[in-house]
Amino acid sequence: MDSHTGYPEPMGSALRAGLRAPSPHNTQPWLFEVGADRVDVVLDRDRVLSVADPDAHEARLACGAAVFNIRLSLLAAGRAAVVRLLPDPARPDLLASIRVAGARSVTPADQRLATAIPRRHTNRRPFLDRPVPEPAKAELVRAAQIENAALRLVELPAEVDALAAIIRRGEVLQTQDPVYLNELRRWVHAIADRGDGVRLSSLGPAADAATFVAPRWFADVDGPARTFERQPLLAVLTTPGDRPADQVQAGQAMQRVLLAATDLGLCSSFLSQPIEIPALRSALRGLLGRQPHVVLRLGYGYAGVPAARRELADVIRPLRTDAMTGGA
Repeated sequence: MDSHTGYPEPMGSALRAGLRAPSPHNTQPWLFEVGADRVDVVLDRDRVLSVADPDAHEARLACGAAVFNIRLSLLAAGRAAVVRLLPDPARPDLLASIRVAGARSVTPADQRLATAIPRRHTNRRPFLDRPVPEPAKAELVRAAQIENAALRLVELPAEVDALAAIIRRGEVLQTQDPVYLNELRRWVHAIADRGDGVRLSSLGPAADAATFVAPRWFADVDGPARTFERQPLLAVLTTPGDRPADQVQAGQAMQRVLLAATDLGLCSSFLSQPIEIPALRSALRGLLGRQPHVVLRLGYGYAGVPAARRELADVIRPLRTDAMTGGA
């Protein structure tokens, strides 16, 4: 029995791993419906960003990342995990059902990635001007492929310039939108015991005019602006389609990539502006030829502190009785 969750192992550890998934503004837009050997991951509509993410695209990515963490934690504990995406047409916000199955052998890769779950965090600070070596790049690309997605490393000068221009355009549009800024400010805070949102202490400095590409701007950041790394490794995670199931699958691929990056000693942050503005997402799709879901900035830097999470009791509820008889 896990003393922190009240659930038997390995379920307790898997649920706690699910909490560690990334989400936009650390909104944590998931609910876990838990039975004896099953977890259903449900989209929490109350935590979807109505301005930045009105179609819940990023929220489904976050839930997909939670699915991956739960699944990986079970695998690292020597248990198979059977996942069904969107298993009930009558419940479109039931995004995945994860059934704990029989014993399986634990691979070193599973163990390494599982140990990276509590260490992975978004790093909004400047990275070092140190290139990511080719073997590490190949490992990140492979991580996305394992989860039926593709990680496009944007490295050709013309594509880098085009992507940077799209990101900068998104930044301008969002920072000039008072409705967007009001929503952002609701999730940025300095409350020590709050279990969600982005704490001011975790924000990086504002980027100066010489910075090529920088993370999202936060109006409440104090201190002088700084120049970020000259050339971060930019990567876009894509799938052929953009249905809700594609988004949940992309979230699983995103999390495997992020955990692989952590295991490789890399830092990561999200460049979400092109994903949150439909016209720019379309432009990015035209540039890459596939549906973009996540834009990442990757590189070497100094580790920060993972963001706070809500208590597990706040996100857990019993598995619905009408779902108990259905297959998982």
